[in-house]
Amino acid sequence: MSLPPIPFRPGHDLIEDVTGLKDTTVYPDGLPLPQRRLAVLSIALAITMAVLDGSIANIALPTIARELNTTAADSVWVVNAYQLVVVVSLLALSSLGEIIGYARVYRIGVVIFGVASLGCALSTSLPQLVGARVLQGVGAACIMSVNSVLIRFCYPRAELGKGIGVIALVVAAAAAMGPTVASAILSVATWHWVFAVNVPISILTILVAGSLPLTDRASHRFDWVSALFNAFAFGGLVIGVEQLGHGLTHIWRVAIAFGVALVSGVLLVRRQLSRAAPLFPVDLLRIPIFALSIMTSICAFCAQSLTFVTLPFFLQNTLHRGAVETGLLMTPWPAILVIVAPLSGRLADKYPSGFLGGVGMAIFAVGLFSLAMLPADPSAFDIIWRMALCGAGFGLFQSPNNRTMLSSAPPHRVGGASGMLGTARLTGQTLGAALVALIFNLMGGDGAHVALGLATLLAFVAMVLSALRLTPKGKSRDFA
Repeated sequence: MSLPPIPFRPGHDLIEDVTGLKDTTVYPDGLPLPQRRLAVLSIALAITMAVLDGSIANIALPTIARELNTTAADSVWVVNAYQLVVVVSLLALSSLGEIIGYARVYRIGVVIFGVASLGCALSTSLPQLVGARVLQGVGAACIMSVNSVLIRFCYPRAELGKGIGVIALVVAAAAAMGPTVASAILSVATWHWVFAVNVPISILTILVAGSLPLTDRASHRFDWVSALFNAFAFGGLVIGVEQLGHGLTHIWRVAIAFGVALVSGVLLVRRQLSRAAPLFPVDLLRIPIFALSIMTSICAFCAQSLTFVTLPFFLQNTLHRGAVETGLLMTPWPAILVIVAPLSGRLADKYPSGFLGGVGMAIFAVGLFSLAMLPADPSAFDIIWRMALCGAGFGLFQSPNNRTMLSSAPPHRVGGASGMLGTARLTGQTLGAALVALIFNLMGGDGAHVALGLATLLAFVAMVLSALRLTPKGKSRDFA
């Protein structure tokens, strides 16, 4: 369902599509509107698929464990294997996108994700399911590593914030729908259909993926050694953090994982320093506004993850709310985010991200603090307005921050920026989940208030980091 060939225009480079047909021009300032709509639809479908899959897989875990006759602890690998592969692959795949084309990596990712989803649906044992989830993680990493850079080339420079806001809306809506979709599927079918539902979405995404923007390709070769160091560095970090979340019983496992991460990280950075287009973007981290945006993102997503993991336990165990009521009480957060995210994206095209992000994180911090200070017997309204405040603050922050990460990178390095955008988000979320587990292990039932307090502190730190982007040293050229 790709558009007919667009005539070559002087001053624009003609590049070859993955089909081998030279029929698409590079648009330095966005795609023409009809093609842009189809391209954004393709990106939105794939992102919806990846976000929904994460949410509904979590909901289906108890059912999967029961029907595959495995323990709850072992079944968690259905989630962990997927997340681990995504984290260790993002930067490598974004670097590969610079070399072979972002659209090609994206299409390959959609195909892999669809095939792996079918493999998940046909699995009859836990090892088979985990193996298919590993492959699915590769597909998801392909999608997540380049979706932001594709948006960067879909929209004109002056409307980049608008495009990022649209994607933020899609992510928020998919996250909000996740529990409902999972419940609906499991109420009428087996857990296999939780994964099978991705197959038709993958096919539809491929049908409209011919409209994706095609970009210039880098001339350097893919750095396999750096990719290996990167995998060990982030893999060791994630495993170490996850093990730390289980307490200090197996401290030697934590030490080994962090040791591998440290050694691999040092070797990775040393190897990148002499490279013009490093896989781990040390060149971009030298840009003050980019580095501050990355740190802001990690703190913000860590605070969000801390809260999302803590709240179900807090609402059900401390406030004695039912599971269904808990889901409804948490819904205002993503619901408000769906409204605010596209608006903040439009504002990001007019106002500094340091200001918008700082205000958003300030609102977020107030919302988190108010949740930590809930009365002993709160009404539903007491909880709902606090959730809405958190969603509004996070929504105001997210789109401008993502826009800055992409626009502060030179055009030929926007792939590296896209990879770091996803890596920062996943790193923050992983740290947040592990911190909740560690706090609960150390403090038991009293840990919820501590976790919410720590989330508030992290949101405050993110506010300060965002505001630093307004200072002369925190500013840099905007390439968007």
